[in-house]
Amino acid sequence: MEFDIITKPFEELTPQELYDLLQLRSAVFVVEQNCVFLDPDGLDNQCQHLLFYRGATLEAYARLVPAGVSYPELSIGRIITSAAVRGTGVGYQLVQKAIEETYRLFGPGPIKIGAQLYAKKFYERFGFVQSSDVYDEDGIDHIKMIKPAGE
Repeated sequence: MEFDIITKPFEELTPQELYDLLQLRSAVFVVEQNCVFLDPDGLDNQCQHLLFYRGATLEAYARLVPAGVSYPELSIGRIITSAAVRGTGVGYQLVQKAIEETYRLFGPGPIKIGAQLYAKKFYERFGFVQSSDVYDEDGIDHIKMIKPAGE
């Protein structure tokens, strides 16, 4: 699948890109996962945003977080694919690109994520290892995972 891949800081997002990413995040995290929480958490303006467009449709997204914003380490968050592309390998492409862009933008270092427990094996494919016990976040089991620096 071919995508137009865009990485940019919050202040450079167009109104349409911002709308698209907030709409996709709401569709997946709030509606599909039936999880009531405030998605715009005050961190977006400190992050870089990775967008995978197919034509005019945003199909995948990740938030790239500098060290010291969510965790002392670098981080990747809000990792999502639209229902239309799930099962096609786009999620794998997204996470691989997110890791590359995080290192390119913020330098080397460990990357920490808060992963939904069901996705543990998926993230282990990229070198992430579980670093916390299971915890509840908005009614969904999560774990912290870390990808050691230089891997």
